[in-house]
Amino acid sequence: MGFIYHALVLNLHQPAGNLEHLLEHAEWEAREILWALDRIPRSVWPYEDIARVHLSLSGTLLETLSNPEFQSRVYGTVKCGDLLWHFQNTGVFEILGTGYYHPVLPLIPQADWDAQLERWLGIGRHLFSRGHFRGFWPPEMGFCMEMIPLLKRMGYEYVLVDSKHVEPVDPMNWEEIRYRPHIAEYGGHEIIVVVRDRELSDAQESGMNYGWFEHELHERTRWCNFPPLVTTCTDGDNGGWFRNTTPKGNFWHVFYEDFLGQVRREETAGRPILISEYLDRFGAHGRVKVNTGAWNTGWHHGVGFVQWTGSQKQKDAFQRVQETSEAFHATRQELGDQPLNDLRRRYQMEEAHWHLLRAETSCNFYWGEDWVDRCHRDLDITWLNLNEAKK
Repeated sequence: MGFIYHALVLNLHQPAGNLEHLLEHAEWEAREILWALDRIPRSVWPYEDIARVHLSLSGTLLETLSNPEFQSRVYGTVKCGDLLWHFQNTGVFEILGTGYYHPVLPLIPQADWDAQLERWLGIGRHLFSRGHFRGFWPPEMGFCMEMIPLLKRMGYEYVLVDSKHVEPVDPMNWEEIRYRPHIAEYGGHEIIVVVRDRELSDAQESGMNYGWFEHELHERTRWCNFPPLVTTCTDGDNGGWFRNTTPKGNFWHVFYEDFLGQVRREETAGRPILISEYLDRFGAHGRVKVNTGAWNTGWHHGVGFVQWTGSQKQKDAFQRVQETSEAFHATRQELGDQPLNDLRRRYQMEEAHWHLLRAETSCNFYWGEDWVDRCHRDLDITWLNLNEAKK
């Protein structure tokens, strides 16, 4: 049997101001998060020849880690500048583009998609010293086919999607659907979709050893007549499995170092790989459509976005986001070039815009109704600035 290729994908996100808040009110939790981030490059240093990791870092997390004041504040816990520098190692890490404020893109107005993606590209290109990112991570894996033209326009070649929502257009068996990249098309634009294995990702999130994982790799791909790509995607800075500071109790020491050690000793058919490398070597095959949905959370399966829209309060907040976005774009069109020549109006429109975008973060809706008021606070500021700009 040939190699079974494994793409490890980790989502790293902290809402704007969250780490600063935790440092004030729950310092140990803040330290656990920072150590979880710092543990990533440290764990792969001894295995740079074979370790391969995909990282999605939200714009708000990058904004915090690159802030000199925050860097000074946590110096002695983590050297944030060094951490960002290590993530520039393109041999080990493939950085995925995403939305700046981590919104569930199908739930927010399409008029705001461009700004969410463009703002991330701005900070991503600056901090990682490159102009192009091949892969895109939809926040919360929230995907719909209507996103494809924009992703292509932004320069992305592939997007991660959850296995729950993939339906074949061309005939293919179960193994082909899950373990081979495919082509999805919308509005005359095509993009490669890479499929997350939901069950193996659940195991990665909750804790597993490599012996069990290797058995699953063989069983799930035994009928593949092509080089299989098994993709697992989880958060990389949440949950005890990734935050645990005890070597015998976290993902990197229990699972990944054992995996890499067996690879080095040629005791396993599993092989870490970057998705871009796999695509360059083996390409994408077959056409699929991807139904609108998200990844599964601890409470919901991702269909219908119930995690973020389950209550009337959540629905009302999204409705206000829609109305505020329409008002913002109408005001910008109404003002035309005036903000370019009027510093007051320019400032107010810029304030209105970023508060609108921040109001759309998935975290405002993820925790039931606990954080919905944060959405409304940002929208209140948006309306205040819009009204002032029109005077």
